[in-house]
Amino acid sequence: MSRASLGGDLSALAGKSRERFEELAARIGSRPGGRPALTDDYWQALRDLFTRDVTHQGLRELIEHEAQETFRFLTREVSLADLERLPFWKRHPKALWRFFLAVAYRLSPWRRVLFAVAVLVMAAGWLGFLFHVASQGPFSVEPAANPLSWLLLSATVLFFLLTLELRDKLGLKGDLEVARQIQFGLLPFEPIERGPYSIATAMRPANTVGGDYFDVIDLEGGRLTIAVGDVAGKGMPAALLMALLQGSLRTLLSAGLRGRELMAKLNAHLCANIPSNRLVTLFYAELDLATGMLEYVNGGHNPPFLVPAGERPLRLGATAMALGVTTEACFESMLVEIAPGDRLVLYTDGVTEAENARDQEFGEERLSAWIEANRDEPGRRLLDGVIAEVLHFCGAARPRDDMTLMSVARSR
Repeated sequence: MSRASLGGDLSALAGKSRERFEELAARIGSRPGGRPALTDDYWQALRDLFTRDVTHQGLRELIEHEAQETFRFLTREVSLADLERLPFWKRHPKALWRFFLAVAYRLSPWRRVLFAVAVLVMAAGWLGFLFHVASQGPFSVEPAANPLSWLLLSATVLFFLLTLELRDKLGLKGDLEVARQIQFGLLPFEPIERGPYSIATAMRPANTVGGDYFDVIDLEGGRLTIAVGDVAGKGMPAALLMALLQGSLRTLLSAGLRGRELMAKLNAHLCANIPSNRLVTLFYAELDLATGMLEYVNGGHNPPFLVPAGERPLRLGATAMALGVTTEACFESMLVEIAPGDRLVLYTDGVTEAENARDQEFGEERLSAWIEANRDEPGRRLLDGVIAEVLHFCGAARPRDDMTLMSVARSR
């Protein structure tokens, strides 16, 4: 069929459909002034939607290339070499069975069950259809009298389309797993001991990868950089911006920048390189390991808890606005002492803003009470306990944001 004839057939079909829709619109009611309810522009846009970039070459690639690539992708871990010597009536059913198993075991348990039911029902439908054709003849099937044949065909085409989409999704999932491994490799999850200080970290991304950031960096002169940040958003975009934040911070530290000056330079860099609808909250601190003095700049981040020995937790509030918003932002630093027996707990808003099924937030009060009640727990056990408490509070509602925590404890 030529492009001209195809376009003519589509135009005729659109014209007939348009007449029917106009007839229906006239029955329901027309617009004021007697104007038709569906305009020429509407039908032109509808026709363009279904005919733009539709080519015979595209159909050939769909059937020959994409279908074969999908089959190879879903069966790449399945060996078919032992079936090559079998006759076709044995080879093809066994190959299809292995293909079915390869797809099924890539799905979660309940999706696997639904997939198996759908395949069995569709296979039974085709067997019944073929049996009917074989016994009654090919001309016994009248689509107008037997609409189930059209339903079976449409279900098969939809199944084929969903299989192609499944391949794309599984391929993307594999890429995300690699990205997760890379991201987790960039962050310091192992416990850190620096003299009397013990540092523990924990992170639970809402998705495969997340936008939370934390770091512990040794500086010259017996000082230690502690940073916890949160990139607005979730998933891969936030993870990419998190990697940009980490690389930029470490580069500025290597250049000798510290404290307020570092935060100002980092803010200018982020303003120039991240989208305007993104921002970064960051708690940046430098700890003097000899004296316990902590100089920090809180750029719009959740106020960490400083838990003095035998006293109620204190808050280290914001000293500046979030990064990446404006180059005119001012950054101020504050000093606080981490005395023997004290603990500093940093976190991201995924912890306090986690909601249960009744849309109630976990909140800072619950977090403060949990930390105070478990202040003597080892760092990693304390952080894992917080995450477990948040998940218990959420119940059946899945947390929608990344959760990150850091504990910096000084021994007595």
